[in-house]
Amino acid sequence: MAGKPELPHGYLGAQSKFEEFGLSTESHFEPEIHTDTNQLEVKIRTSKPSKVTANLTHCGRSEELPQHVFTQTKDNVVSFLVSLPEVGYYKLQIFALLLPDDSKTLPGVYNYLINCTKLSSAIVNYPKQFAQWKEGCYIVEPASLSSHGNLSNVRFEAFIPNAKSSAIVADGTWSHLSRNAAGLWEGRVDLTPYKGRDAKVTLNANYGEDNKFSTLLEYRI
Repeated sequence: MAGKPELPHGYLGAQSKFEEFGLSTESHFEPEIHTDTNQLEVKIRTSKPSKVTANLTHCGRSEELPQHVFTQTKDNVVSFLVSLPEVGYYKLQIFALLLPDDSKTLPGVYNYLINCTKLSSAIVNYPKQFAQWKEGCYIVEPASLSSHGNLSNVRFEAFIPNAKSSAIVADGTWSHLSRNAAGLWEGRVDLTPYKGRDAKVTLNANYGEDNKFSTLLEYRI
């Protein structure tokens, strides 16, 4: 295992835009995290409408690991679910932008250094997250899908602000979700026929523009 990386002065912790954007730490108040588990949830609180995302990087290999970090937002708290694939040091870089700014470049607002000393749980591959997912969406289930799991009658439930309709598309086959009393989009889909085929399963939303659906999440099974 590689040793602790050397980082530039001022790299760790809050950056100049963090306070300006009305952000605050909610779970981990120190920028260095030492953990004996490879599954953790880092939270920050927003006070203004924001788009927030994160990059997870293995320090020793300078390898980005987008499939091992999942971003979602609920009640003004942005959660980053992190599944570390091996022991060692990782950088978790958080980026944010105030809405309705639609700039493609999000400034870095906070940097964590994570030192994982033990693999205590199975490694999770999270779905790919698209731009509109980062604007206040969250999923109740499933946070991940695997060809090794039970894929019959999979229950989907998600909060998608301003969506007019929502659907799961599995390898080109559409299954529309319904909105429940809590305002969440939900439904069940049998994904067994696609198991082990590296099939693409996407969560999609329509925002009132004719029949146009935007992809929010992309799973692979």
